[in-house]
Amino acid sequence: MQAIIATLVIIVAIIADYFWFDVSEKRWGWMRGWSTRNKVLFFSGFLVVSALIYLGLSTEYFS
Repeated sequence: MQAIIATLVIIVAIIADYFWFDVSEKRWGWMRGWSTRNKVLFFSGFLVVSALIYLGLSTEYFS
C-alpha cells in the first residue's frame, strides 16, 4: 500500500510540475522539440527508475 501511495505522489508531482508549475519552460524546455512518443518514453522510464529506487531503499523493512 505504501509503495502505491509513493508512486502516486511521484506521478502527481511530475505532472503538476510539467503542466502547471513550469509555465516558463525553464525546467522542461529542453524537451520542447521532442515528439509525444519520446516524452512518454522518458516519463515512463523516470517512473520505473523512481519506483526501483524506492523499492531498493525500502527492502530492509520488508523482512
